[in-house]
Amino acid sequence: MPEDKGWKSPYVLLTVTMLLWGSAFSSSKSVVAQLPHTVAALLRFGGGAVALLAAVAVFGKPAAAPAAAATPAAARGGGRRAALAGVLGVFAYNGFFFWGLSLAPSLDAGIVIPVLSPVLTSAFLLVTGRERASGGRLAGLALGLAGAVVFFFGAGGSAHGGTTRLSGDLLYLLSAVCWAAYTLIGPRVLAGIDPLRATTYATCAGAVLLGALAAPDLGEVRWDGLPAGLWLNVVFLAIGPAAVANLLYYRGVGAVGPASASLMMFMVPVVNTVCSMVFLGESFGGLQALGALVLLSGAVLAVARGRVPARPRARTAPTAGKKPSEL
Repeated sequence: MPEDKGWKSPYVLLTVTMLLWGSAFSSSKSVVAQLPHTVAALLRFGGGAVALLAAVAVFGKPAAAPAAAATPAAARGGGRRAALAGVLGVFAYNGFFFWGLSLAPSLDAGIVIPVLSPVLTSAFLLVTGRERASGGRLAGLALGLAGAVVFFFGAGGSAHGGTTRLSGDLLYLLSAVCWAAYTLIGPRVLAGIDPLRATTYATCAGAVLLGALAAPDLGEVRWDGLPAGLWLNVVFLAIGPAAVANLLYYRGVGAVGPASASLMMFMVPVVNTVCSMVFLGESFGGLQALGALVLLSGAVLAVARGRVPARPRARTAPTAGKKPSEL
């Protein structure tokens, strides 16, 4: 059976990832409402690191790899690259994200981060010549930029938060920059190391730094007074969006590349909007809603260029041993 069929299809894996991430915005907001944002980030990714380490212990037997990538030096190099990626995609991204959650609704995060990330990824690919520009794509980037300006202007003038909400949205923007960079380096991180170990190294490195950031706030938490519902929420965030989703995302990026993986991010705003409105009662102002629609339209045009991403080709014997970055 070809590798792109069934539940192992990279697009199925990416779809599950986006459902988990879409639900994580409102779930993380609920945790931030009861804990300092630094501690909330640590619990999510510290727990994720523990879950991934357990998965490595149980399922971590290395798969067959090309001879050039099987040397101890190559394995150590892959581990270092994954750990450095975790500084960007786990520590920096979530430092800004959870800080933003303490200031702005999760509804805004679900628009700014998953919609602007693919726009930034697409812009970088065009600027560096890795993908070709077209009139439609450039128009989409311009439209997305205009929508972002309207969205942020609406956040600043919102009756629900005003400048505080705008500050949170700007922190979400920094998170989007970090995630776009993380997506672009994904295939290189995967070279010579299996996705489970790459995800584990990245998450552990990020969690250690998040722990250092949270250390001053840990003493302020009344641990004995935290409700059971919060702990259930933390367990979900650690195992689902932090551990499982990141692993599936690495596998998806390695199979289809950063551009197609970024396109899947457009599922996240839909899932998050439903969760934020239903479970948290959050809402947009009129100007913000208009900006979100313009931003989303521009992003789809810029990234998709009117085309659905091609399904990955089934690997044949000559290519079965190649690294994800070579396919």
